[in-house]
Formats: sequence, C-alpha cells, structure tokens
Amino acid sequence: MSKHHVTTTINGEPSEFLCETQQTMLDTLRDVLGLTGSKEGCASGDCGACTIIVDGKIVCSCLMLGVEAEGKEITTIEGMADGGWHPLQEAFHEEHALQCGYCTPGMIMAASDLLRENPHPSDEEIREGLEGNLCRCTGYENIVRAVRRAARAGASA
Repeated sequence: MSKHHVTTTINGEPSEFLCETQQTMLDTLRDVLGLTGSKEGCASGDCGACTIIVDGKIVCSCLMLGVEAEGKEITTIEGMADGGWHPLQEAFHEEHALQCGYCTPGMIMAASDLLRENPHPSDEEIREGLEGNLCRCTGYENIVRAVRRAARAGASA
C-alpha cells in the first residue's frame, strides 16, 4: 500500500508524517505520531473518547482520515497544557471527575470547545456541550462540576 505525505500542525508544532489512505486520524496519532492520549472507544463516532480539535472544531478522530489533516491545525489532549495541567485537567482532578479515565481526554477536549464558545455555561449547557461524550463510570455529576469549576476559574481552549 502506498503512503501519503501529510504536512500539518499538531499541538502548535509543525508536523509531517506518512499514513495510509484509509488510516484514521486516531490511528495516525497513536501509531505513527506516538500521541496516545486520544482513546478508541467505539470506532464509530458515538462515544467521544477520541475527540480532538481540528481548525477550531471538535472532531471524532476515529471518523477522520489521517490524510485529511493536510494543512490543518490540530490539538490533542497532549497539547492542552503548556508545561503543567490545563485548568480543565486541574478541575477534573479536584472534582474527582474521572474513574477509569478512558473518556477523560475526549471529555476535556469537548469541555474546552464548550468553554471557548460559552465561557459561562449553565449546568444544562454543560450537559448539552458534552452530550457526544459517553462515560460509563462517573454518572456525569462530577464532570459537570469540574467544567463549572473550570469556567469559574476562567478556563478556555
């Protein structure tokens, strides 16, 4: 199979990689680029565990092809903090908003997008903003509290 050369920006840094035509962005991130924070939960875009930000919009990386990254600006969970924890990561920790942690990267990416669009969301707006992300452990209450806490602290993307 032939590989395609892709030039993009990932987490603020120029990036070039080779990927196969049908290779998902999730597999490219994890297997080619070694960015393993995004998780595969369903491979059908239903769970949100693989959420990344592409050109300012959240995307399920399991539904995007690696070749589609050409010329795009991509942020993964690894790019959220600069030398420490992002305020959302801190809030998730402080509010015990994770158990197994599998959904956490996608939740944080979706919450970041929500707070960028709406810096002071209501609890209902938080729930709506995270509705594409499934958690099988927490019951969501601590996640909502964490996003609310991050919003109060002025967190944004």
